[in-house]
Amino acid sequence: MTNVEITETIRFVERHGYALLFFWVLAEQGALPVPSLPLLVAAGALAGAGKMNAAAAVASCVAGALLADCVWFYFGRRRGKRVLRFLCRVSLSPDSCVHTTESAFLKYGLKTLLISKFVPGLNTVAAPLAGDSGVGLARFLAIDVIGIVAWCGSYIGAGYVFADQLEKVFSYIERFGSGLILLALALFAAWITWKFVQRRRFLKQLKVARITPQELRCRIDAGEDLYIVDLRSSLQADSSSVPGAVRFSAEDLTAKSSQIPRGREIILFCS
Repeated sequence: MTNVEITETIRFVERHGYALLFFWVLAEQGALPVPSLPLLVAAGALAGAGKMNAAAAVASCVAGALLADCVWFYFGRRRGKRVLRFLCRVSLSPDSCVHTTESAFLKYGLKTLLISKFVPGLNTVAAPLAGDSGVGLARFLAIDVIGIVAWCGSYIGAGYVFADQLEKVFSYIERFGSGLILLALALFAAWITWKFVQRRRFLKQLKVARITPQELRCRIDAGEDLYIVDLRSSLQADSSSVPGAVRFSAEDLTAKSSQIPRGREIILFCS
């Protein structure tokens, strides 16, 4: 990529910045691994240089994020736990992150939406969790909009405040050409690879002895002395339950470990 092409790319961002913000944020909130923070800061810098309107930039981000959140809210309302399991599979964050966000939502309710965009993992599942909880759409939209404005406004505001410094960065990009672009792409690829490896390592750690529901039923019917711990959150649990299971949250498992007998086979039920 030549310096002329770099300059044209920057000019393209200046000309089509609002549409780019909308679709980029829409993609990120749609669970694609495309972090929008650098673009939000860059938009703030362009606004500080008088090349974009800060209010219009925030509005573009709000529109993109709100559209994605409404779709996830709908699927959470209609599909419930299946949507959460799907997000857990496609997300580059470890599966434990999804469980942690469920716990946060149970503790703080819709207030979680006010900070969800700032927290990896929580950002992914907050909207479908809200839909699955049965909250009304109007209430969800009111709180979600506040959270989105706080999220994009803070990063765009930071870019606006440090516009002079960031303008120097843009001039360096034009001066050094494709080298910095390639470096940025390499760093992004390295980040994606690291997240993928982190997830695979986490899944590998979970490959312990497993038992199927049918095998568990047979062993219960046979009268075996099993101690079953149900680790599901109340958002995951349904009307069915394993007979004789004791309910612990994953967070309380260590604290309540003394309650788990040592002379019996322990079976953890977590999905």
